[in-house]
Amino acid sequence: MKFLKFIPLIVLFILASCKKEKRTLAHHEVKKEVKDTILRIKPLDITLNKVPQAFVDSKYESIDNFYNHIWPRNNLSGGFLVAKNGQVLYETYGGIANRSTKEEINSHTALHLASVSKVLTAAVVLKLIDFKKLELDQKVNAILPEFPYEDITIKMLLNHRSGLPNYAYFCDNAEIWDRSMLKNQDILDLMAKHKFDLYFKPDKKFGYCNTNYAVLALVIEKVTHMNYRDAMKKIIFEPLGMNDTYVFDYEKHKDTASLSYKGNNVLYKFDFLDDIYGDKNIYSTPRDLLKFDMATYSDDFLNPDLVKKVFKGYSYETKGIKNYGLGIRLREWKTGEKLFYHNGWWHGNTSSYVTLKKDTVTIIALSNKFSYKPYKVSKLAPLFGTYPMKDADEDLFD
Repeated sequence: MKFLKFIPLIVLFILASCKKEKRTLAHHEVKKEVKDTILRIKPLDITLNKVPQAFVDSKYESIDNFYNHIWPRNNLSGGFLVAKNGQVLYETYGGIANRSTKEEINSHTALHLASVSKVLTAAVVLKLIDFKKLELDQKVNAILPEFPYEDITIKMLLNHRSGLPNYAYFCDNAEIWDRSMLKNQDILDLMAKHKFDLYFKPDKKFGYCNTNYAVLALVIEKVTHMNYRDAMKKIIFEPLGMNDTYVFDYEKHKDTASLSYKGNNVLYKFDFLDDIYGDKNIYSTPRDLLKFDMATYSDDFLNPDLVKKVFKGYSYETKGIKNYGLGIRLREWKTGEKLFYHNGWWHGNTSSYVTLKKDTVTIIALSNKFSYKPYKVSKLAPLFGTYPMKDADEDLFD
């Protein structure tokens, strides 16, 4: 069922860093110092202009027509939301979260974000850099001593220029892994043991790889002295009021999490890669992702100088409009327009998060029934700005 809904701008609780005198501390004191820094928060009121009703009315019909064109049978199995200045212009939910229990999807149903999880993992890493607990150009093995690749830095993990091999591929080798439930630490241990060849020399070129973000999750754990799931909750989810968002834990959530399905409604079963986090495994809702997107407009969420490094391309080896920042994809046109987004795909889950920074517009589509249709929502960008989408790949699939 489609409906129009307005939400007031929300007072977000954003983490604030603090400077501490450098000194030698016992391990438990280091742990307490890091947690005290991370958990010290201050209120922040994100103030953006209220959207005029005339603007809402003018956009609603266009978005509704778009929705009916993409999902002509009103058969979206998930959620779709469009917002301007944090105010919802259009929102709809439908489908089944669990076909065995007949649980229907609504605005509070957390769905698997797949690789959109990387946006949130990157945000925590960047917060830690802002807290002076981590450095962008710091070598990974300075934090994780067993990491066997000397020249790879935190930035290379964030922007996919590390050259690391894909853990899904080397763990599919029976001589390497027995297909028991894989953990993030297992990935690091296997790389340390086997010293797999890199796909290319670090920082030579772009190569999208989930291993980068699985390792970043371990970096978060090492720096915060918290499990990744707890760190994400304390640093991002709780402060921003993302109350329906969590990191999947196989043993804890396998019987309660929303499930995913093939196009013919056949269930995608969990497999041995379903307990890896950082690159995937965050479950959330369009409304919670909107809260996160709104926070990114605040100078108190991240240092403005650091934000500039996030929303810029790092890979220009190949001509074209495609690029990747720090945890976000982008399209850059000769006109100067930039479109930022991230898509995801895991089992039957497909997702798209589009953020039009110049126009303060958020477009989100999540689906738990396999479909490429969520990737098409970027086509709404020209409704809000001068985005020459005809020059882009049709659906921003990658």
